[in-house]
Amino acid sequence: MASNDVVNAQIVDAMSTVNTGVVGDAPSIAVGTLYQSLAHASGIAMLNATANQQNLNQLNPAIVSQAVAKINSES
Repeated sequence: MASNDVVNAQIVDAMSTVNTGVVGDAPSIAVGTLYQSLAHASGIAMLNATANQQNLNQLNPAIVSQAVAKINSES
């Protein structure tokens, strides 16, 4: 059962101050998390673009040699 004991006013004031601080900090923490996620996603996108470019750089000589072979076979 709930007790009807009186809580010290200093305790109530301290808890109120802490709760106000938490509520006040929440938006900035949320925006910070959003920016961090955005930076991470951008980094992953750059990494994927670099990997795709490297893969195409490996594929290009094979494509060129096949095209040259086709051109030479038609002559």
